Amino acid sequence: MEVEKPYSYAILKQDLSKIQRKYNQVVGIQSIGTTYFGKNIWAVKLGKGKKNIALIGSHHGREWLTSTLLMKMLETYAEAYNKEKKNTEILNEVSIWFIPMLNPDGVMIQQNDFTGIPPKQLEQLVEMNEGLRIFKRWKANGIGIDLNRQYPADWDLLNEEPRIPFYKFYKGKASLEANEVIALTRFIHQIQPSAAIAYHTAGREIFWKYKNGKNSMRDLKIAKKISKITGYKLGKPDNEAVGGGFTDWFITTYHRPALTIEISYLVGDTNPPLSVFKKEWERNKNVGLMLAFEAKKINE
Repeated sequence: MEVEKPYSYAILKQDLSKIQRKYNQVVGIQSIGTTYFGKNIWAVKLGKGKKNIALIGSHHGREWLTSTLLMKMLETYAEAYNKEKKNTEILNEVSIWFIPMLNPDGVMIQQNDFTGIPPKQLEQLVEMNEGLRIFKRWKANGIGIDLNRQYPADWDLLNEEPRIPFYKFYKGKASLEANEVIALTRFIHQIQPSAAIAYHTAGREIFWKYKNGKNSMRDLKIAKKISKITGYKLGKPDNEAVGGGFTDWFITTYHRPALTIEISYLVGDTNPPLSVFKKEWERNKNVGLMLAFEAKKINE
């Protein structure tokens, strides 16, 4: 998989089609829902295991490098599993579900691709973007909701600002309002993952703790193992932190481990450069299989 340009929804569809043709014996692809502008939210199952883990990318529009990472991971693991290479036997016991691009509307907007967006709604997006027609800062979904502030884990405690749809941070009028979050939470409930990771950018940091309770030591051990192989520091949770994010919801709902992994060095209000991908891939290439091995040990 060559990484020569920003990873778009169009490229995602092409890559999924190729993977389906090449590895149809070991992968299964399905849409788990659609966005406001009608884009499919794809999920890909790799493996034959009865247990599952879930890896999610691009909650935020400007974080499409996480989609690149997950698609590279999917392709690499699928090839190895297809050839029955060492370490992939875990996939006979624990399947990996990849949701590489949760927010395709946001990704397209951030990349200044407005295919399928009517002129009136494009003008509304410009308003949400403080009048700017370059959308490189865009985090939200297609209607100005920040998906990682949409989950029902102390959602009501989140900061109310901004109070209207915006390019970042607007939490919506209620939790579980956004199509994408509705689709993902329903899907997670169906597959019941033993563990989950939400990939974000940026900061090279791992967040693992949110009211983990009696499972804190178990979850910390997993986070430390992933910290060791990636070289990312472990985040120190603020005791006053409030939720609203995917991992907050997953931990408090299922009492199973979930991590937010921030790839790339800090870049400010934009996407990380493509030049960082090779290094981030090397750091993360074993994360999915490692989490599968850890999930095998979890008694639920």
